[in-house]
Amino acid sequence: MATSTPVRHAWRALLGLVIVIAVLFGINALGVYVFQKASWVPELALDLQGGTQIILQAKTPDGSAPTTDQMQQAATIIRQRVDASGVGESDITTQAGNQIVVQIPGQADEQTRERIEASAQMQLRSVLYTGAPATSFVGDDGKQTPYPTPAPTLQATPTASPSNGSDPSWITPKLQAQFLAYDCGSKDNDPANAPKDQPLITCSDDGSVKYILGPVELDGSQITDAGYGQNSQNGQWEVQLKFNAEGTKAFAEVSQRLYGLKAESPRDQFAFVLDGKVISAPAMNGIITDGNPSITGSFTQESAKTLADQLKYGALPLSFTVVSSDTISATLGSQQLRIGLIAGLIGLALVAVYSLLSYRALGFVIIASLAVMAVITYVLLCILAWRMGFRLSLAGVAGLIVTIGFTADSFIVYFERIRDELRDGKSITGAVEDGWGRAKRTIYIAKAVNILAAVVLYILADATVKGFAFTLGITTAIDILIFIIFTHPVMQLVARTRFFGEGHALSGMDPDALGAVYRGRAEFRAPAVEAPGAAARRAARSRGEAARRQTIAERKLAAEAAAKNGGSTDAPTKGADR
Repeated sequence: MATSTPVRHAWRALLGLVIVIAVLFGINALGVYVFQKASWVPELALDLQGGTQIILQAKTPDGSAPTTDQMQQAATIIRQRVDASGVGESDITTQAGNQIVVQIPGQADEQTRERIEASAQMQLRSVLYTGAPATSFVGDDGKQTPYPTPAPTLQATPTASPSNGSDPSWITPKLQAQFLAYDCGSKDNDPANAPKDQPLITCSDDGSVKYILGPVELDGSQITDAGYGQNSQNGQWEVQLKFNAEGTKAFAEVSQRLYGLKAESPRDQFAFVLDGKVISAPAMNGIITDGNPSITGSFTQESAKTLADQLKYGALPLSFTVVSSDTISATLGSQQLRIGLIAGLIGLALVAVYSLLSYRALGFVIIASLAVMAVITYVLLCILAWRMGFRLSLAGVAGLIVTIGFTADSFIVYFERIRDELRDGKSITGAVEDGWGRAKRTIYIAKAVNILAAVVLYILADATVKGFAFTLGITTAIDILIFIIFTHPVMQLVARTRFFGEGHALSGMDPDALGAVYRGRAEFRAPAVEAPGAAARRAARSRGEAARRQTIAERKLAAEAAAKNGGSTDAPTKGADR
């Protein structure tokens, strides 16, 4: 005989579950053994693991104290940068009026440090002159002779007023002498805080080229978005910018001017200056009027992404120096983690005991469902750790524990629906299918409310609570998946076994124990009065259970039937007058 449709559906769902689990473990195995970025243990957050603390001190161009708004804006931008790097559960605060404390779980890699420490003050300046980074020349005697320090008497003011940022009139004798003596490797250089309305002497970020640049013509505040990708023609990584309306207009004017200077290289170049260093100085190959230029250079995928994130989340309103960078211990530690895990295990044990006492053998279905949910949640947390930088905090552990209770509620709704169908006189297999049809609507609505609450909490709550909201939302979604592809299919299969299908007393689906003594709506079958001993007591319990389960409409119908029969009925009419 062909297998019934519900059974085929159940086996397909369970096969799908096996595939889902296999795929999740396969993804994490790739991260562990191929990419070597993952682990078989979820990453812990700052409060449980400890990590790296970087203290940044603000520095203003005029040496004055930074304002509170500047510090808060800088802290917000740094937090966005850290989050963009995939580091979760970081802690970023201000202190002493001029310092920002950045605490990151685990050891901060070089890319993350660059995101934090770089102030990302983007300036766009025209190139006036370029040269080698040398600070000496070969004299008449054949020896290397250092360029002299510019004399104070050298002319420092242009003889003619420069007409634009590309005008060579900016290069005065004193500026030329300073350029020759400029040492790209000197720690005394501070090009990031140079005046914006004056020319700038600086070097490329790798120190291979020395520049004289014109005044600032655009800056990072006019950049509305930044991304990165590979050039379709040469495959090189590039950073793609998008200017606002003001920046688009200014860049169009600059590109038109520089494009007309193609025969006078390097004056046809436009330098992208990040914190005083030239990261790229491409020649203008066309007039760009749409406000979407690209920065090209010797970028890797990681460096292009880092720069794009820095520009996307804005330039810091201040320059910062690193005061200290230290390893810090966990604020709560492994003891709190153990306490949280013990609390979770106690919750699981209580749910298991309650399930077995209330639903007997059906309780093992609940326990198995929770076990499958735990496996999927565990491997998913491992995957999120290396794909998104998620780290499990104590708040996240609390979210996992709370989900146990929400999951138990779903089981209770489903099993009670099945029992209601049994009390309605349906077969056990029919009760499982109809009970699922009635229960799933309630479960979906309840889970949707939980997920919505988690999303709102994640968006609006403080960073310390985001871990709770995130784990609550993820595990709630997993709970729905488990119900669809494990719990209901298992119930479809066990309902067709002899133990459950015949309603064994320990199965949790015994019709007599549940009071399933209907002969019809609001009409009960009276147990035999002569039933001796235990049988009579069981029958009495069934009658009482059936009476308690009556709806108001059923009680009214029972009362009407009793009146027609002259005040007597086969069914109890307790509460029929309500």
